[in-house]
Amino acid sequence: MEIFKQFTFEAAHRLPNVPSGHKCARLHGHSFEITVHVCGQVGENTGWVVDFADISSAFKPIRDQLDHYYLNEINGLENPTSENLARWIWQRLKPNLPGLCQLTVKETCTAGCIYRGD
Repeated sequence: MEIFKQFTFEAAHRLPNVPSGHKCARLHGHSFEITVHVCGQVGENTGWVVDFADISSAFKPIRDQLDHYYLNEINGLENPTSENLARWIWQRLKPNLPGLCQLTVKETCTAGCIYRGD
């Protein structure tokens, strides 16, 4: 079974490694949407894979580090592409959410990244 929970945060960034003149080289912001997927067996007594509140608790300290911050200033996010952000979140979330099986990072309503771990 696979369940998911969505979160949002606002943050600014710029991409330092794009070609000169690329619009993403300029400082800009996004309303990021993160979808956390957890896979596992449905508990016989609980009837769920994991409590949605446990997913929220695991994600809260990560969200607190990102929300309304300049991502480039966060250690490990000096080049904060959607791909790098997905990997950065995964590395911090997986130890507290062992069933984590997929992470989606959307930086706009039409663009994002799906990450399933390395």
